[in-house]
Amino acid sequence: MSSAQSDSRQRLPKVDKVLAWPEVAALQATTTHTGLKSAVRVTLELLRQQLAEDPTVDLAPALIVSLVLNQIRAAEAPSLRRVINGSGVVVHTNLGRSPLAASAEQALLETAWGYSNLEFDLDRGERGERYVHIERLLCELTGAEAALVVNNNAAAVMLALTALASGREVIVSRGELVEIGGSFRIPEVMRQSGARLVEVGSTNRTHPRDYISAVTEQTALLLKVHTSNFAVVGFTAEVGTEAMVRIGREAGVATLVDAGSGCLLDLSRFGVSGEPTVQQYLKAGADLVTFSGDKLLGGPQAGLIVGRRDLVDQLKRHQLLRALRIDKLTLAALEATLRLYRDERTALTEIPTLRMLTMSLDELSVKARRMQRRLRALLPRRISLTLRDGMSSPGGGSYPLLQLPSRLIEVAVDRIASHHLEELLRSTTPPVVGRLHKDRFLLDVRTLRDTDLPLLADALRQAAEAVP
Repeated sequence: MSSAQSDSRQRLPKVDKVLAWPEVAALQATTTHTGLKSAVRVTLELLRQQLAEDPTVDLAPALIVSLVLNQIRAAEAPSLRRVINGSGVVVHTNLGRSPLAASAEQALLETAWGYSNLEFDLDRGERGERYVHIERLLCELTGAEAALVVNNNAAAVMLALTALASGREVIVSRGELVEIGGSFRIPEVMRQSGARLVEVGSTNRTHPRDYISAVTEQTALLLKVHTSNFAVVGFTAEVGTEAMVRIGREAGVATLVDAGSGCLLDLSRFGVSGEPTVQQYLKAGADLVTFSGDKLLGGPQAGLIVGRRDLVDQLKRHQLLRALRIDKLTLAALEATLRLYRDERTALTEIPTLRMLTMSLDELSVKARRMQRRLRALLPRRISLTLRDGMSSPGGGSYPLLQLPSRLIEVAVDRIASHHLEELLRSTTPPVVGRLHKDRFLLDVRTLRDTDLPLLADALRQAAEAVP
């Protein structure tokens, strides 16, 4: 350590001295002594680290008090909080995936604030099942005989493999041995379930004969995994669901489809194509289909299972189900979301994920101009807003090759570099997540909501005021 660094660190006041400053002592009116002492220690440690790199760091008492106040605010703020999504990724896994519809929000509130008939049959006055609240709806919407819901799609696949194939073989194409976020891999899931993986075909080409030759007396399931988060192009071949079902029926083996994101509406007429619907899998003869509730469905995190009644009943009787069951709040939000699907126009309008995915470029242009005008009226002149063309992504491990034309708002603030602006906006209240492209900070209007605008304006002002 140089003598300059040593001298500069000696300039740091002691914790007790800072606590005695009138401006700091006054903060005890809004926080605990323990919290205040912790904030002072963290602040001084951060300054000590900065001094190690730059001995000229400002140590004025007013600055230290300001930093202590920031630490208190950070400690008292909720860790999980609302974020404004200007990234253009509609189903953004890191930002909580799909925002809920207003009716789902209302259902959450009503269920959370009181008791409910979660497992109580009101007609018979006795214990009931929590799954009845969504089973009828799922069967109505998909045409399945029976349905079940667990806490996510990974759990749905795990339950199906464990209940139907433990100790036996499951045949799957090598091209469908996918890995999703968090290192969730089909081979590892099979191993945990007790099922024995039988790989057929190659990475890029699998044929019906591969499945036929692999079926034995030990085969419990044929598994088809929708490769929703990547695409293999070029010299490829895969066995469709109908062909797999025929092979399975001839051999007396059920077909399980892991549909991944799970879509209940055909969105191809909006230019959003390439994702089969759950109904299409069932119409092709799949015995069971599993899919997510919080991706393209636009609901809460859940794993939905639809298909043959006898198979679903086996899943319901398995002991693993209790460890994977969902709570009353998820059920309430999921039921409210599914109800919207009874009318396609209502679903496309009121489910935020579907609305964002299907907005035309003309609609986005109108929305961008409206947002630009409203923000300009709320912001100081040093913040400039310029409309740009750009592309959005569906996200959520779906439509891996699809890019959606969109409109973006480039935000620039005098004397603040774009990368610094991006950092500042991640620390505002609420945080704002956009994207950097060619040294520009951009907000995609596809994923911005009208209700975000007042909060977005506040966040932009906070960022601008951070640099005088």
